Amino acid sequence: MESYLEFPAEFPLKAIGTGNDFEAWVVEVVRKHVPDLGQQCTTARPSSAGKYLAVTVTFTARSQAQLDAIYRELSQDPRVRMLL
Repeated sequence: MESYLEFPAEFPLKAIGTGNDFEAWVVEVVRKHVPDLGQQCTTARPSSAGKYLAVTVTFTARSQAQLDAIYRELSQDPRVRMLL
């Protein structure tokens, strides 16, 4: 599969989901694949009704395979409603 990105690239991954520890869990998953993930790389915002939390993690992506692995792991969890 061909990638439209040139690597390395700054990449903002957004995960929308639920759960008390959702933000920490998303960061933990991304950090497994991006060991040099910075401390100030995350923003979080609740939905207008407060039902969901949108977590954006910005990091330097090194390859399409790295991104695919992150998306695959996040998408397998039932707390995740959407990945962008």
